[in-house]
Amino acid sequence: MHTTVNDLVAAARARIREVSPQEAATWPAGSVAIIDVREPEEYAAGHLPGAVNLPRGVLEFRIHAHPALACSTSQELTRPDRPLLLYCLTGGRSALAADSLRQLGFGDVRSLAGGFAAWRNDALPTDQE
Repeated sequence: MHTTVNDLVAAARARIREVSPQEAATWPAGSVAIIDVREPEEYAAGHLPGAVNLPRGVLEFRIHAHPALACSTSQELTRPDRPLLLYCLTGGRSALAADSLRQLGFGDVRSLAGGFAAWRNDALPTDQE
């Protein structure tokens, strides 16, 4: 029997923390690095305020060196203990990405339940390129 993508996402969700859009919206600005793992054209069409775009396909390779993710208290680049919120359109890609970062040693990584679609459905603020 073959594993499906839905099986992979379900297994990832069992190992990560998901947060609702309403919970994430209450966090103070800058308290968490927000990473949009969608493709650049998706990001340009609309994204969470303050989010940086690191597509799922390059996330693990670029997370440590992305200048927008440098810690505000020092010049060192992304630390594994820095709080991260990942999201995609509906939550599947971000669940897989969060699980991958967890395996790489990032200790405070979360995925947005329902993704950008749920954020928009809750009428929360968005930015556009």
